[in-house]
Amino acid sequence: MIWIIFIVFGIISFAVSQKLKSKFKKYSKIGLQNGLTGAEIARLMLADNNIHDVKVTCVQGELTDHYNPAHKTVNLSEAVYHGNSAASAAVASHECGHAVQHANAYSMLKVRSALVPIQNVSAKILNIVVIASIFGGAFLFNSFPFQSILLIIIGAYSVMTLFSLVTLPVEFDASKRALAWVKNRNIVTTSEYDMAKDALKWAAMTYVVAAIASLVTLMYYISLFLGSRD
Repeated sequence: MIWIIFIVFGIISFAVSQKLKSKFKKYSKIGLQNGLTGAEIARLMLADNNIHDVKVTCVQGELTDHYNPAHKTVNLSEAVYHGNSAASAAVASHECGHAVQHANAYSMLKVRSALVPIQNVSAKILNIVVIASIFGGAFLFNSFPFQSILLIIIGAYSVMTLFSLVTLPVEFDASKRALAWVKNRNIVTTSEYDMAKDALKWAAMTYVVAAIASLVTLMYYISLFLGSRD
């Protein structure tokens, strides 16, 4: 059953990811009427929000854009940093949306940041359990009660699911801030706004799929644990 869940959501995740890439590829070919690059848009949005201690940097890779609250950097991929398209505007302003959240002490971002180290530990625990079950399944299940192993998995997945769910409002809020700013600041035209909104919608879908997959997996292990008690 668990493999069916992994396969189904793996396929859905791949499909959404491909859709996201196709959207960004399409919208990256359409230049902004104002000619601003992603880097220029990011710096402008930060300045408009009185944020002067966050640096905008360029990083390698595709869709590797992210905000680092520890280093206070808005990290934009090369295509976004140098690009002057609707896609670049969407991504750059979205990542700056996280910087605005940080500056305003947005509660859900604080919760998400607090969960990061716990989530990392939970992920490592799950990896250990998976590797142990594959290469030493007989030893693992003979050494530890099945219910105890399930409780460990449930505990780890509970943290990861909570992290995924908390991530949703953080991402949606960042996009909301970004779209409101690019519209009110006249960074984009009406058609460019629609493209930016569509691009961010598909980016958000990747987080939605991940959260649902994590929740379904957690429910499966809980049901398995409850069934093992009968």
